[in-house]
Amino acid sequence: MSSFRNYLFALLAIGFVVIAISAYFESRPEQKNQRIYQEVKKYSPYYIEKRFGGLQILSKTDKDFIEKPKNIEIFHQLDLLEKKWGKDHLKIENSQLYILDDHNASIATIPLQSQEEFDFIRQFYGVQQ
Repeated sequence: MSSFRNYLFALLAIGFVVIAISAYFESRPEQKNQRIYQEVKKYSPYYIEKRFGGLQILSKTDKDFIEKPKNIEIFHQLDLLEKKWGKDHLKIENSQLYILDDHNASIATIPLQSQEEFDFIRQFYGVQQ
């Protein structure tokens, strides 16, 4: 009986570690091109705010917009919102990424320097040339 207790403790510890590692990998956001993502993020209306009750997603343009997904889903939800916004507000022309406002007027231009940046914009935001 005492050897069973030793094994039980070890199995519970291993189970806890496996569950923690699984949760970590599930909650990670997608890989992003840092240079492009940081520039586009300045114009994206969505951001994460840390509150006493947890994390929530807010909008810079709509004060009534609040999303409170579970902590394991927060980065995935933010990615979905940014992808939807980017599909409507980003345009590629002549190796330039144009960031558009709600009236399709260009508010910023980012020169694209590599094929990886083109691929990131196409894959993450769904923007085609």
